[in-house]
Amino acid sequence: MAANYWESTQRKHWLFTKDELAAMRAKLEAEDPNLVASFPLPQLRHLNIYFNQQINRIGKRLQIRQQALATAQVYIKRFYTKVEIRRTNPHHVIVTALYLACKMEECPQHIRIMANEARTFWPTDFQSQTDVARIGECEFYLISEMSSHLIVHSPYRTLTILQGELGLAQEDVNLAWSVINDHYMTDLPLLYPPHVIALTAILLALVLRQDPSGRLPGTAASNSGLAAASAALAQAQAQAQARAAMMAGGGQGVPGLAHQSSSGLQAMLPPQSPAGEGPAEGTKNPRMAKVHRFAAWLSDSNIDIEAMVDCTQELISFYECHEQYNDKNTREQINRFVKARGLDK
Repeated sequence: MAANYWESTQRKHWLFTKDELAAMRAKLEAEDPNLVASFPLPQLRHLNIYFNQQINRIGKRLQIRQQALATAQVYIKRFYTKVEIRRTNPHHVIVTALYLACKMEECPQHIRIMANEARTFWPTDFQSQTDVARIGECEFYLISEMSSHLIVHSPYRTLTILQGELGLAQEDVNLAWSVINDHYMTDLPLLYPPHVIALTAILLALVLRQDPSGRLPGTAASNSGLAAASAALAQAQAQAQARAAMMAGGGQGVPGLAHQSSSGLQAMLPPQSPAGEGPAEGTKNPRMAKVHRFAAWLSDSNIDIEAMVDCTQELISFYECHEQYNDKNTREQINRFVKARGLDK
């Protein structure tokens, strides 16, 4: 993988604004409105959840590394910004994207093994000796539509690098890793750099982890914690702007800024003990201390706080949407247009 993300094709060609993404997708649908009207599909997030689940099923059976599973999902997202989904068999695209990702992430799988696994999961879509050739043809199709831009920078590397610097416990890292896994079911890989995603995941892990097991809390608690993280970032952004304005005016700093930040974060996080029982200062609480240390690190960096706020909001929306996901309905709607258009032959 190329070491420099800032010179990568990912940054130059595969980061978009939300409006740009919406326009690209609308243009694809406008090419054949009758096709779109004839075969309604679930919302895009539900399709992404379905793709994620199918990739994980194959990955689990073949013991494929998470990095390759993540890269495959990015390939699918990129491909479907160029090709309308109803013109393809998504199961062919899923298997091919994973096959290609394994080669790029240096954990290659034999094409016949991939074809056999695909036949196990989707016997009606993979049912003949031409399956290997079909995957090979689809591989060239993906590569062409992605303009041979196959190197993908992921947030996992940033998370690993910052673990020691930010004093993250293994439970914090595990939860942040799970948040990164989840973000591949959203548009975030096409909207923001991987380091912004990683830092957002770290913040959410510090805010959401409420028990030693490191498990995500219930939906209501998760949304509350995510909202708190978003509010904390918004406050940090305002304080950074105030500090910059003060320094630009020749000031020596903003009096009481550290105290204000500490008080604001404590107010936004759930209480850790009944009133009067815990330490007076949040920094005496190990969990709060990590949040303060992370906030201080952010304030000294050039990280785009506004981007982190948007990432947090996107994840809030995704977790809410995930509650309404219906696997049976999604699978049936995909199979309907695949069979009707003869894409399973």
